Amino acid sequence: MERQIKKAIKSFRDLDVYQNTYKASVVVAASILPKLPKHEKYDLHNQLSRSSKAIPRLIAEGFAKKHQKFGFQKYLDDAMGECNETIVSLEHVKDIYKIEVDLCKELVDTYDKSARQLFNLAEAWDSFKNRRRKTKPINDTGRHLVSRLNVERDAV
Repeated sequence: MERQIKKAIKSFRDLDVYQNTYKASVVVAASILPKLPKHEKYDLHNQLSRSSKAIPRLIAEGFAKKHQKFGFQKYLDDAMGECNETIVSLEHVKDIYKIEVDLCKELVDTYDKSARQLFNLAEAWDSFKNRRRKTKPINDTGRHLVSRLNVERDAV
């Protein structure tokens, strides 16, 4: 089995889960939403549009708050919830209206995988943020120089 080389994450755009949910939201907007009946405009259409677009937005916003103790976690949890909402809406599209059935199944799989990726990312981030320092920090604050200067000053 080949070992996958992981690239450094410098931006939310580097996260696979962001890339996958962004692409899926574009597919939903372009291929599913226009085919929904007009009477669903303020219900299923609106909900599916909002939930599918919210996921990559939440990942991006949360990544900006990664320095906060629980900032990133909250946004990842919210994105998982939006994945679940999107799955339910896509299943409604598939089961009630029989629109793009195979595509809906594929998108449900994508959002299900994304929810699991978000969970794993949240777990990994929690471990990362709560890890204990294994080496003692170097006490190079310059405090010993200040003390010596004070002693020399007092001696003058």
